[in-house]
Amino acid sequence: MTYAVTAVSGQLGREIALTLARQVGPERVIGLARSPEKASGLGIAVRPGDYDQPDQLRSSLAGVDALVLVSGMAPPDERIGQHRNVIAAAKAAGVAKIVYTSIQGPEAGTPFSPIVQSNRQTEADIRASGLDWAIGRNGIYIEPDIAYLDSYRARGEIANSAGDGRCGYTTRSELACAYAALLIRAEMNGTIANLNGVPITQAELAQHLNATFGIDLSYRAMSPDAYVADRTAELGPFIGPIIGGIYDGIRQGAYDTPGDFEAVTGRPHQSWGDYFSHLAD
Repeated sequence: MTYAVTAVSGQLGREIALTLARQVGPERVIGLARSPEKASGLGIAVRPGDYDQPDQLRSSLAGVDALVLVSGMAPPDERIGQHRNVIAAAKAAGVAKIVYTSIQGPEAGTPFSPIVQSNRQTEADIRASGLDWAIGRNGIYIEPDIAYLDSYRARGEIANSAGDGRCGYTTRSELACAYAALLIRAEMNGTIANLNGVPITQAELAQHLNATFGIDLSYRAMSPDAYVADRTAELGPFIGPIIGGIYDGIRQGAYDTPGDFEAVTGRPHQSWGDYFSHLAD
């Protein structure tokens, strides 16, 4: 079997490709990237993989048996068409199976919902493709909270609109293990899996950060409108409402799921105590 992963110049695609290479051997893994020169150092063959170039995709997928389609970053309407290009190219190239990196989230009622809806449309397109398939729905990455630590520290708090909602966070490395399993394990065909760790509240996240980094953050709940305004002021009118919509989804319970990680990988998701203790090392 020859496996391929799209978007290997990005963080999730790169993690998946590296995990696959460790498990099956680098000679059996092909990376696709819109700019292959930005995907150096993976130790695998990297081919052009621009979602807007159907002919290029067909050529680059030649000889591939199973593919991980990493969800694109374009606006929702564009993203659906781009993903359809990949699905059609995979069929034309003789790929037998597609695994898609989808997302959890509120399907209506928040500024993030159009992105969730676009992912659901790609899920439907893959299920209707006639190929074998498996779909993962990612929880929220926890890494951005670590990257944002200095800002939290400067404010002395975590403030957002999640309220008491519980969020099934995850990490890119854990997701990579899950997507490798969804790709390799034939018994996972036809699976839609929620991929996340044990859900925690924002107050619990603050406690983990405090214990790990010796700080004293509190959590303050904001209204959804106030948080969208806060994020828009810092991140702009496109990203700000999206981030606000994610946290409103947490408040609504859209990410409060026990998840299917162990069923997919054969082991529990890394615990948050373990994750944070490694950060402190």
